[in-house]
Amino acid sequence: MWTGCLTALITPFHDDGRIDYDALGRLVEVQITAGIDGLVPCGSTGEAATLTHEEHSEVVRVVVSAAQGRVPVLAGTGSNSTAEAIELTRKAEAAGADGALLISPYYNKPPQEGIFQHFANVAAATSLPIVVYNIPGRTGSNIAPETLGRLSQIETIVGVKEASGSMDQILAVIAATGPDFSVFSGDDGMTLPIMGAGGRGVISVTSNIVPERFTGFAHAIVDGRMDEARAEAIALLPLIQALMTLEVNPIPIKTAMAMTGACRESFRLPLVRMGAAQRERLRQALGEFSLV
Repeated sequence: MWTGCLTALITPFHDDGRIDYDALGRLVEVQITAGIDGLVPCGSTGEAATLTHEEHSEVVRVVVSAAQGRVPVLAGTGSNSTAEAIELTRKAEAAGADGALLISPYYNKPPQEGIFQHFANVAAATSLPIVVYNIPGRTGSNIAPETLGRLSQIETIVGVKEASGSMDQILAVIAATGPDFSVFSGDDGMTLPIMGAGGRGVISVTSNIVPERFTGFAHAIVDGRMDEARAEAIALLPLIQALMTLEVNPIPIKTAMAMTGACRESFRLPLVRMGAAQRERLRQALGEFSLV
């Protein structure tokens, strides 16, 4: 359904913690002008865990309005409560989103049957296409390839964002789900192997700050220009590593965006600003890409 590079958007805040909707609209325009293939607001990169339901719905509405149908908007609507996930997904549908990205239930660590029933019930409650998000490092549980195989049989469950970190698992997912099910890289550093193995695209953090370049990288893989893609994967690696390892996402990417003037360096607790040493390492990495 969707291919290429979709950006997991940050959520810009004012210094007092209010959402900066003007900055959000500008970010959307920059992304679309750069040729991005889709936008994903209200994910973990968008600090969705600290948004109220009202703010969550408004962020989706603003992104949909700013996009004006030029690119698909895949709204993050996940929760560890199935009823809450249904509510958020229905609101995203009402706001005009083109699809929904739902993280596997976190903290309560349901068994595989519970994970299956969670997504199946959300799918039954809305007509939006759904992409499942598997990130065991945040949720505390893994979605087994067999479970994704079952979920892929539900018409409106169309793909998975895979951030398990295991190529063995990702290959098993591709085998279990078939050619009509889209596998997206959920780890920027694994975009090349995942797409090279049959994945359709990447839902990227790094593309917040280099949207044109990361989109070009993803398109090179889609088009089979693998020598170009390999060279770009190597070239982008220092930036990806800085954004992914200096501190937990989304602290580095939001700090980087603030350094470029795209937003304020404002977080909601429990996220906080980077320390001085990490900040300097991030600035150096950005400098190598002429971003600051």
